Amino acid sequence: MMPSDDDRRDTVLAAAEPRTEPAVRTRPGAGGALVCALEGDLDIETLAPAADALTALVAQRPRALVIDLAQVGFCDSSGLNLLLKTRLAAAEEGVALHLAAVSPTVMRVLELTGAQAVFSLHPSVEAALTA
Repeated sequence: MMPSDDDRRDTVLAAAEPRTEPAVRTRPGAGGALVCALEGDLDIETLAPAADALTALVAQRPRALVIDLAQVGFCDSSGLNLLLKTRLAAAEEGVALHLAAVSPTVMRVLELTGAQAVFSLHPSVEAALTA
């Protein structure tokens, strides 16, 4: 007996790994800056914790906000949109926004869209804090 289309679809869905919400860690940086390290996926299904955290951090009006992207494994257009919205919100509040240790996956999205031109990019958190 051949498996039905429903059986095959259930097998594929069961084999798919669930998306995990990004871990969000915040710490103070030098000179009144804040560092927000994101880890995991930045996509439409998992974006809420990162969006909430970045909104709250910009509202604190630190001297600078450094977003550490070293551990972001996946970023879709909604993740890119979050970074762009955060950039605009930071500019409105007078907060310098820096992206640090941008993972290859996120860098690819930035390069494909040309968005890397509007961000202050740094190879490490330390480099961003001294900028």
